[in-house]
This record gives sequence, structure tokens and C-alpha cells, in this order.
Amino acid sequence: MTARPYILTEVNWKTVRDGEYRIAVLPWGATEAHNYHLPYGTDNLQNEYIAAEAARKAWDRGCKIVVLPNIPFGANCQQLDIPLTINMHPSTQSIVLRDVVSALYEHDIRKLVIFNGHGGNDFRQMIREIKSDYPEMFICQLNWYQVLSDWKKYFTDSGDHAGEMETSIMMYLHPGWVLPLEEAGSGKSKKLRFAGRSEGWLWAPREWTKVTEDTGIGDPSASTPDKGKLSLEEITTKICDFFLELNVADPENIYD
Repeated sequence: MTARPYILTEVNWKTVRDGEYRIAVLPWGATEAHNYHLPYGTDNLQNEYIAAEAARKAWDRGCKIVVLPNIPFGANCQQLDIPLTINMHPSTQSIVLRDVVSALYEHDIRKLVIFNGHGGNDFRQMIREIKSDYPEMFICQLNWYQVLSDWKKYFTDSGDHAGEMETSIMMYLHPGWVLPLEEAGSGKSKKLRFAGRSEGWLWAPREWTKVTEDTGIGDPSASTPDKGKLSLEEITTKICDFFLELNVADPENIYD
């Protein structure tokens, strides 16, 4: 297989030396249970594919972009009672992120996209703090699972964990690692009973095993690989368009 020049894991020093990369993409996922039918690495597998495919589309249009290795452990502080969930505390994530930013800064890369594939991760406050020490850096968080403006075009269920969207995508990307849908749990889940939650002004972390019996949140029963393929095409195209915008953007002049 030929090395892709925009995937750091695959390229050599000669390619990197001459690459003149302008944008670094840092995929950050998680290792956790996804109902009964999806693998623990679902977030990482999706993250790696979507980041790479969006980067490919952008690279083919002249974007100098490089995708860093995916970080496979996310913030799973409320799921530690589920065996082999691997948690990385946000405080640890902040240290890791700062080290990555420091390295990129030394290598004259001033644009970083944190490519988030896990709902439990939130890098916004970390970015605020790190930016105070690296004001010349443009650092942003991109949640690929929020890219679709009209998810109802492809999916009937809005569940956010091992539901119809994630299952459809995994059926397309890695069908051999997805159990038959009849083996999946229903994905039924509970929500905070406080009115403020439904009104959108109250938040608390979900205590996973109190919320769901099968670790899923969302009904996967209507999933198909075709839904995964079509949605991925739109998602990666929209992210590619952002990469192209960022490639030519002046970090000192990005506000209208």
C-alpha cells in the first residue's frame, strides 16, 4: 500500500522534511463499550477514517495538511464500572494536548484541529488555557458527529451512542466487526428528570450504567451500510471544505 502523504504514521522523514504542512489534525477518540454489537474501538475507527478521508479530499485540492496519530483514550470518568473502559482524565488530556501544541509550535505549524470522535471529550477550556501561552496558534475543536445539518435525511433515530448513525457507519467501514442487529440491545436510555435538562440550561454527566442497560443510547435496528456510506460522503466533504478554508486563512484575520 502506498503511503498517503497527509497521514503522519505512514510517511517518512524525507516526505515530512519537504512537506511544508500548514495544518495539523489531531484525532482524539475513546475506548469504551458500544452496546452489544459494536467494537470498543468504534470511536477510534470512525475518527481515523473520517479525518483521513476529509484530509485526502483537501490534499487533492492543494491543502497542506497532516493527520497525526489518533489518541485512543477519552474522558470516560462515569463508565469505569464497565470492564475495559479506558479512561483518560481531562486533566491528563490537557497535559497531552499542551505537549502536542508545543511540538507543533516548534515545527512552525500554527493551525491545529482537534478532531473529536467522542461525546465525553471536551477540549474547549483546555484550548482557552493553552492559547494564552501560544497566542499565535489557531486551535479549534471539531466534533465530526455534529457536522450533519440535517441528520434526518439519513437516520430515523437521534441516539448518540451505538445507535443508528454509528452502527450504519461501522456496517460500512468494518462490517466484519459488527454483530448482527438482532444481537444488539435496544439502546433504550434514561434522562435526567429535571426540567432544566430538557430546556437546555442544565447539564450533568451521565452515569452510564444508571442510564442504559446495554451501554447503548439509541435504537440501531434501522441501520444499514448504505446510510453509513451516504452520510460519510457528506460529512467528509463538509470537513474538507473547512480544511480548505483554514488552509488559506490568516489567523490574525479570521473574524467578520
